[in-house]
Amino acid sequence: MRNNLKTAALLAGLGALCMFIGSFWGRGGVVIGLLIGLAMCGGSYWFSDRLAIRSAQAVEVSPDQMPQYHAIVTDLAQRAGIPQPRLYVSPNPQPNAFATGRNPDNAAVCVTQGLLQILDWEEIQGVLAHELSHVRNRDILIGSVAAAVAMGITFVAHMAQFAMIFGGGRSDERSNPFGALLMVILAPIAAALIQMAISRSREYEADASAARMLGTGEPLARALEKLEAGAERVPVAVNPAEASAYIVNPLRGRNASGLFMTHPPVAERIARLRSGAWV
Repeated sequence: MRNNLKTAALLAGLGALCMFIGSFWGRGGVVIGLLIGLAMCGGSYWFSDRLAIRSAQAVEVSPDQMPQYHAIVTDLAQRAGIPQPRLYVSPNPQPNAFATGRNPDNAAVCVTQGLLQILDWEEIQGVLAHELSHVRNRDILIGSVAAAVAMGITFVAHMAQFAMIFGGGRSDERSNPFGALLMVILAPIAAALIQMAISRSREYEADASAARMLGTGEPLARALEKLEAGAERVPVAVNPAEASAYIVNPLRGRNASGLFMTHPPVAERIARLRSGAWV
């Protein structure tokens, strides 16, 4: 219920923001903003999983192709009491993983080639338990919607900037070019803050749920150590709006500002796992 309310608030906020931005171009702009907001809200809810998988260039794998991957997820899904999600592998060389989908019946889990190369199967089990915890806790929808909202905000801000450059703003005396310019600057910052606000607590809870599922936090703790080092060593061009979906920050190697980090510090996550705080 709490996550459903958060999702509804995000979608409502996106629609309101689109209408506000459209108001800089008169009543017609408000209507266009409303239509864009409705389209983005619907797309965020129904297609966020497909967009995430496509963005990662991931390919679905069968039990014949990766039997151990499927066996681990089948066991974890039974422990969690959820349907088995679809399983994907991304060609991304950075070691990482994410889950997506609007509910447990429409969920997908994706691991990267980089992760498969540096983790052993016990550590991979810890990672997959974390991702299935996101599915069971029903918080992958809000992360996917937040990513879509962030991308939508950034897109609308870019469109507003384009319109300002080419004279698309209102020409009447009520036009406020300084307000429009301020909106263009602040909208991407708002997108980052939205994701930061909802992502950190989700990661702590998914870590704890994974440890409880396995009866130990050590496999996930070891995996996080390797994934953090791998993210720093292998930078990738992940859309910042989608970074919060991953188990560790994929932009770690690009010197992203700590102010807008969507993930809690990995050292703190490892400390909690090894201290038994999840019990």
